Amino acid sequence: MAVEPWQRAEVPGTVKATPIKRPEVVAALLKKAKRPIMIIGHEAMEMEFGEGTTFLDLLVELAKKAGLPVVATAHVGKTLMEKGLEPAAIMSALDIGQRLVDPSWEGLDSKGQYDLVLVAGLPYYMEWVLLASLKDFAPHLKVISLDPYYQPHATYSFPNTRPEEHMKNLKAVIASLGGR
Repeated sequence: MAVEPWQRAEVPGTVKATPIKRPEVVAALLKKAKRPIMIIGHEAMEMEFGEGTTFLDLLVELAKKAGLPVVATAHVGKTLMEKGLEPAAIMSALDIGQRLVDPSWEGLDSKGQYDLVLVAGLPYYMEWVLLASLKDFAPHLKVISLDPYYQPHATYSFPNTRPEEHMKNLKAVIASLGGR
């Protein structure tokens, strides 16, 4: 499946993210991961999917169901707490990105490096740079972009998707986790 970056002027290089054709793949990667983590940016609060559901609502549900530690960037932390999810940390995207590429960093809980990073809700250009850094300097990480815009620097990314279709994809990921 040929997928182009959401911002077409961006040139990712020869290695591009595998497009996520079936949402169940994300659930399978989560179940297989030993140390997953999720990074949520402020745009997750602004994206509405209809039916009174926001992108952030689905990310909170996913994080709770999968038991993921969440790093909140910008001013997302307070909103996550209001939705019943205590972030493991609140820091800038740049800061968490630099920590993830540091081979001596033992994680937020000092229990070792992460092996899977889910990223969502950052401005497209910021996520692009963060993922490029992880791709080049943290090859031990698998990175999944949960945004509805194809991010070629991730390991896996949803293709460019309409909001209503993306909501179905995220609900399918959550349903596929079962009783994890």
